[in-house]
Amino acid sequence: MPKRGRRRKKTRTHVSLDDQEKTLAAQSALSDSAKSGSSAAKIPKSLVLRRGKTVPAVVDLVDDLRQLMLPYTAVNFREDARNRKLTLTQYAQHLALPMGITHILAFSQSNPSENGSNLNLRLARTPEGPTLTFRVHRFSLNRDIRRLQKRPIALNSPSLHTNPPIVVTNNFNLDTNATDSAQQQPHVKLMRITFQNMFPAINVSTVKLRDCRRVVLFHFQEDDTGEESNTDENKNEGDQDDSSSNSDKGTTKAASKHRQFVHIRHFAITATPVGVNRRVRRLVQSNRKLPNLHKCQDISDYLNSALDTGVMSDSEAEEDDDNVVQLSDKYVGRGNSKSQKSAVKLVELGPRLCLELIKVEKGLGGGDVLYHAHVSKTPEEAAELKARKRREMELKEQRRAQQEANVERKRQASEEKRQAKRQRQQEREEETMQALRQGMVASGDEADSSDEESD
Repeated sequence: MPKRGRRRKKTRTHVSLDDQEKTLAAQSALSDSAKSGSSAAKIPKSLVLRRGKTVPAVVDLVDDLRQLMLPYTAVNFREDARNRKLTLTQYAQHLALPMGITHILAFSQSNPSENGSNLNLRLARTPEGPTLTFRVHRFSLNRDIRRLQKRPIALNSPSLHTNPPIVVTNNFNLDTNATDSAQQQPHVKLMRITFQNMFPAINVSTVKLRDCRRVVLFHFQEDDTGEESNTDENKNEGDQDDSSSNSDKGTTKAASKHRQFVHIRHFAITATPVGVNRRVRRLVQSNRKLPNLHKCQDISDYLNSALDTGVMSDSEAEEDDDNVVQLSDKYVGRGNSKSQKSAVKLVELGPRLCLELIKVEKGLGGGDVLYHAHVSKTPEEAAELKARKRREMELKEQRRAQQEANVERKRQASEEKRQAKRQRQQEREEETMQALRQGMVASGDEADSSDEESD
């Protein structure tokens, strides 16, 4: 009879001594590196997720943002439908801390029926905060940007996402002598520091030139008219967040004319050799593809045809003095060797985001509100609110202590009742055994007396 099924696979229920030694060695090395504060332990790791129900475009935005945060992010993380109502604190306790995640980026949408409206982004630093809440006014996906480009770059290139991108923060001027009051506000500095700490720091003296493949730009912009700027593409429009307003008494809505936006862009760095004919560059940079020479008698006809026209290509027209640099090391691409002059250009990868800071909280998903864009409080109102929160916390602690005392009292009463029941059971057993012993002695005496009478 022929054999059916696959080959039986053994399931080992024991661990060999070699495996145990390797595991102990790895654990000791990990603990030593954590104690010594090595660079691997200081690398920030991010988790991008969505909470609650959202439109399908937000799902694609989460995937694109994970591509931006590579390589130190959870790319294949899947949100469980049962866990979408978890708070940021629960995510940090059960998921972020065991995996070493330092930043959580959570998207949520208050009205999923409308396309892209009421979309919020909460950026939290684990395990103690702070938490920054942004309103996403507009965003564009990777596929939308690639659709507008003539020669888009392949996003699935492994060398493109092997190393983290370079972080550039523009217009986050913290000069104390600045005339604009927004440049001196603490929440602007907090935003800049948070964006920088989301990615690992780059040591300029030891970094290799071929590892610098991507750039992430955070551009701070303030609008005096109170309206959004039209410099970007209107991909998705957002409305005011009703949940961000505070309904407490004593609060006043601040009708500020200054609205602060943060624009996020993601670019790839490309280098092209300078001073080389376009067709010669194609021969140098192409790997296997050969040009079509069926109309040429010689290779010189192919090379001279571009020179006779006198028309430069699009890439050659952009090779001005501002873009041309002398490479200090070999870069990606043929012809970009050391000490070679090349034209450096940026090609946008996506996604694009236009964010507005709404609220800054001291803790992880809660705590004292350090900044709010739409609600302002006087010092007296802030002190009163803080005192009320303190009283609520004290009352909560008292109720918790009383509840614990009641639980302990009930536990002791139950334990005493159990001990009394066990004591009564032991007494009944002793009485039964004593009665049995007395009965056995009495029966023995009767037997002896009957034997004597028979004698």
